[in-house]
Amino acid sequence: MNRAVFLDRDGVITRMIHDKGHWRAPMALAEMELLPGVREALERLRRAGFLLIVTTNQPDVRRGGGERAGVEAIHARLREVLPLDDIRVCYHDDADACACRKPAPGMLYAAAVEHDIALARSYMVGDRWRDVGAGQRAGCTTILVDGGHGEPVTIQPDTQAPDLDRAAAWIAADSR
Repeated sequence: MNRAVFLDRDGVITRMIHDKGHWRAPMALAEMELLPGVREALERLRRAGFLLIVTTNQPDVRRGGGERAGVEAIHARLREVLPLDDIRVCYHDDADACACRKPAPGMLYAAAVEHDIALARSYMVGDRWRDVGAGQRAGCTTILVDGGHGEPVTIQPDTQAPDLDRAAAWIAADSR
């Protein structure tokens, strides 16, 4: 079975946008900016033998704050410039009570089935409690990175890192 690193998108791979006193995800290609060191971190994880799968909640589409086409354009660009194996998206809001919106582990489970992934040998890297919760529920080792938005840590991850580059170094060392 394969090992994977599941990655949240916003705050881990792409920069969050501070807008009107709140942090939000980029919703159009023109707003998308890769965080420093992301490409190199993902290449390190690829060399260590991991599949790389983005799992992202995008409820702003459901809430009317963005268009699905904008999110899909961002994902097309990410596939062009990063060594990603898959991108999984949940467009639901909490009220939808779906199985895919993190902290539910549905996106991780679906990817595990499709890509023959051993979840217990895999990692979830995110910048919010929802990411950590999804990773824990799926049985992955969890890493919380500092997304820069100051959200409180309500679920304890296995470890914390200041950014994806340091998280990737920790994963590479931990997985040996």
